[in-house]
Amino acid sequence: MSDKRKIHLLADKKTIIAAVICMFVFILCAFFLNQEDKALAAVQTDIAEYENGKVVEILSDNTRQDETADGAWRGEQILTVLVTTGRYKGETLLAYNYVGPIYSVPVKAGDGVTLIISTYSDGTHQATVYEVNRIPGILVMLLLFVLATILVGGKNGAKSLIGLLFIALCLFMILLPGLMKGASPVIMTFIVCALIAAFSLMIMSGFSTKTVCSFLGTVSGVAMALLFASIAQAILRIDGLRQENVEALLQLNNTGMKIGLRGLLSAGIIISSLGAVMDVTMGLASSISELHDTDPDLTFKQLFLSGMNIGKDMVSTMTATLVMAFLGSSFVLILYLYSLNLSKYQLLSSAFLSLELISSLSSSFGAIMAIPITAFISAKAYSKK
Repeated sequence: MSDKRKIHLLADKKTIIAAVICMFVFILCAFFLNQEDKALAAVQTDIAEYENGKVVEILSDNTRQDETADGAWRGEQILTVLVTTGRYKGETLLAYNYVGPIYSVPVKAGDGVTLIISTYSDGTHQATVYEVNRIPGILVMLLLFVLATILVGGKNGAKSLIGLLFIALCLFMILLPGLMKGASPVIMTFIVCALIAAFSLMIMSGFSTKTVCSFLGTVSGVAMALLFASIAQAILRIDGLRQENVEALLQLNNTGMKIGLRGLLSAGIIISSLGAVMDVTMGLASSISELHDTDPDLTFKQLFLSGMNIGKDMVSTMTATLVMAFLGSSFVLILYLYSLNLSKYQLLSSAFLSLELISSLSSSFGAIMAIPITAFISAKAYSKK
C-alpha cells in the first residue's frame, strides 16, 4: 500500500473517531437535559393539546374579505373535525375557526387542520382550529431542498444535509432544554456552537490540518463577536430583556423557571455569527492549504500575507450580506417605524435600533476578526516542515 493511501486511511479513521466523539457528547447531553419534570406534570389539571385533524363538514361560515385589511379574511366558521392524532384520535369534534388578518384562514371540507383541544379537570374537552395543517407542505419543501442539494452538491451536498440535521438536533435536544433548565445562555450557546462547528467541519473536510485550523478560527471569531457584543451592550446600556417576545419568557420565570433572559441577546449573536464565521474560516484555511500544496517551501510570512489578501476580498461582500440579512428579518418593523415619521432623536435612542446594530455589527466583527486569526493559525501550521 502506498504512503499516500495510508495517510488517507488514517485521516478517515480520525474523522470517524472524532465524529463518534461528537455524537457521544450530543447523546449524553440530550439524555440528561430532556428528563421530564414529573412533579410539574403531576399537578397539571386543565391542559391544552395540539393535534391534527381533517375537516368533515362546514356547519356555518360567515367569513368575508375585508378590503380595509388588504383583502384579508375575517369571520368565523363552525366545523366538524375528525381528529387524526393523539388520545382523541378517531373522534369527531365540533370546532370553531376564528379567522382574522393575522391568524388562521378559512377552510373547506377535506382540509387538514391543527386543533387546540382543551381538556378540563371534569373530563370534558372542546376544540378550536389553531391553523391549517402545514406539515405536508413543509415536507414537500424539505424534499425539494434535499433533492436540489444532492443533485447539485453531490457527495458534499449530502454531507451538508447531515450537518444541518446535527444542528437541528443540537438546537432542540441540547440548547433549548438546557436554557429552560437555567443554564447560562452565553456559555451554553457557545459550547453547543463549538460542538456544531467541530462536527460540521469534520463532516465536510475530514479530520485534517485544514479542519483544525478552520475550527480554531471559528471558535476565535465567534468569541470576538461575543466580546464586541458585550462591550456594545455595556456602552448602550441594553441587554436581552429589551428584545421582542421576551415578556412571555419573563412570565415563565415567575412560575419557577429560571431562564437567563439578559444573556439571550448575546446567545442569539453567537448563533447568527457561527455560519458566516465557519464559511470564512474554511475558505481561508482551504486557500492556504492549496498554496502550501502548490509550493511547500512558502514561509509563514508568505502564507500569512497571502491569506490576508484573500481575506480582504471576503470582507466587503460578507459584511453587506450579514447586515442585509438582519435588516431583512426586521423589514416589517422597519416599515412600521418609518410610517410613524419618528424624529431622528427618538429613532436613534430606540431599543430596536440598538438591538439591530449590536446584532449585525457583532456578527460582522466576528467574521472580520476571524480572517487574521485563521490566516495566522493556518500559516503557522502549514509553514512547519
